[in-house]
Amino acid sequence: MKTALVTGAARGIGLATAKRLLAAGWRVAILDRDEPELNKAAQELSDVHAVLADVSIPEQVEGALHQISQRIGVLDGLVNNAGVADFGPIRDTTYDRWRTVLATNLDGPFLMTQAFTDLLAADGGGAVVNVTSISGLRASTLRVAYGTSKAALAQLTLQQAVELGELGIRVNAVAPGPVDTKLALAVHTPDIRAAYHDALPLNRYGSEDEIAAAIAFLLGDDASFITGQILAADGGFQATGIGLPSLRK
Repeated sequence: MKTALVTGAARGIGLATAKRLLAAGWRVAILDRDEPELNKAAQELSDVHAVLADVSIPEQVEGALHQISQRIGVLDGLVNNAGVADFGPIRDTTYDRWRTVLATNLDGPFLMTQAFTDLLAADGGGAVVNVTSISGLRASTLRVAYGTSKAALAQLTLQQAVELGELGIRVNAVAPGPVDTKLALAVHTPDIRAAYHDALPLNRYGSEDEIAAAIAFLLGDDASFITGQILAADGGFQATGIGLPSLRK
């Protein structure tokens, strides 16, 4: 039975990924820093090992490694999904806000992958999937910290793939476009949703399950010769050229 650890798994894409892996017969550990939501997710999934930790704090990452080593041992997959979003103008983005975003979105995947490398390499090599964002591939307004952190994570993915490939570890990333998460539903006004729909060839938001499917593919044996890739699961958003909405009318 293959084993995986999913971070930021108390909700959203992380929880959807854990559910998909469990359905495929994987043994799954879920990690999050939100204890009430983590406990709720663990009860919903029933057959998982829950780890309370903040991926941006080295000591807590080491604690998570100890727990996984003791409870699971060999690790076949690591999903670095934990992330935070903080949108605002450059002039309003304080250094503390900048560091908070970078600490979770960039430092977290660095610390987690570094800490779990030996476990991932122990049985011939596992796979890492970093969850970046279309905001890391295309610049947008109000995303100076978020977009920069996700762009850096895309580059970190390549660095990890080049070096860890020698240990048999594959490292790829999924870059979601607009997704119907609770956060998006809460903050995307009808005007924003309409604008995204105009810019998306598929003319709709993605679902958490669709992103989870892409992550699961990159973790699995069907992707055994794929590493160092950034898969944009974005409804064609990255491919869209300037002026497309006008051309449709």
